[in-house]
Amino acid sequence: MASYANQECFQSNDDLPIVLLHRLPSFNSPLKDILQPHFHLLDPADSPEPASSFLSCHAKSVRALICIYNTPLSAETLNLLPSLELIVAASAGVDHIDLEECRYRGIIMTNASTAFAEDAADHAVALLIDVCRRISTADRFVRAGLWPVKRDCSLGFKMGRKRVGIVGLGRIGFEVGKRLEAFGCSIAYNSRKKKPSVPFSYHANVLDLAEDSDALILCCSLTEQTHHIINKDVLEALGKEGVIINVGRGALIDEKVLVQFLLRGDIGGAGLDVFENEPDVPRELFELDNVVLSPHRAIFTSESLEALHELVFTNLKAFFSNKPLQSVFQIE
Repeated sequence: MASYANQECFQSNDDLPIVLLHRLPSFNSPLKDILQPHFHLLDPADSPEPASSFLSCHAKSVRALICIYNTPLSAETLNLLPSLELIVAASAGVDHIDLEECRYRGIIMTNASTAFAEDAADHAVALLIDVCRRISTADRFVRAGLWPVKRDCSLGFKMGRKRVGIVGLGRIGFEVGKRLEAFGCSIAYNSRKKKPSVPFSYHANVLDLAEDSDALILCCSLTEQTHHIINKDVLEALGKEGVIINVGRGALIDEKVLVQFLLRGDIGGAGLDVFENEPDVPRELFELDNVVLSPHRAIFTSESLEALHELVFTNLKAFFSNKPLQSVFQIE
């Protein structure tokens, strides 16, 4: 059994702290079974009564809520929970949660970025390597039996010593930078604020970052400010040999514009783990050898899910014990 399940339990079943599980009925998570011995879980998705009446009935007792994956958490729902103090998001992104209402209410939020950072960074770097070296293209070439016939597969290009711009230097972005330094890449970044302790070059806006980069890797959160942050001007600045990698959220990129740039050869390639209208992916991308696609799996490994479960448990236990929380999301 995982280490968090072996930690000290709360005293008795009668005194278990109350935690609301906020999920879509289709989202089944092992978190429920893991947390059940330690907390009194309220799950509206399992109740026969409407969610609004269920929440109203338990409103005064709910101080902590777990938001499972990308289940929408609106201001309307939050208003049914006047005693809510903590949201534990079981996801790295929090664009499905009404941050303005949380800010207004002073609700503390944690996310899963510390649990997912290393695996998301690995995936981002893997996509960059694949796009540059045409690994997926070569795999299709061999499987199709073309090697004995055509002999020559399409050439890739060197990844080492590339200038890489990271959009969003949070935990995931920083891990990406660390990995790419080992390839001899020059790292620069754009973020909400300059980070004095970071050795990478800072650019105040994404357009300047794109002009100074051979590849852009998107790791930032999706907000009103970052929606379509990668637009026509940024892609033009990145240039015909530029590569874009997205492990953040699909809507960070104006997808229609990106597709046109790729089809015209106005950008060097793309590695995309996320899309604007998942699971729908623009079919025009399927035949392009300079595009690598994955189904929003950057953060998912057995190890990262184990780390997520432990992080959720640790934060809930810390909250009810008045101890410091981990992976607190700064709502700005």
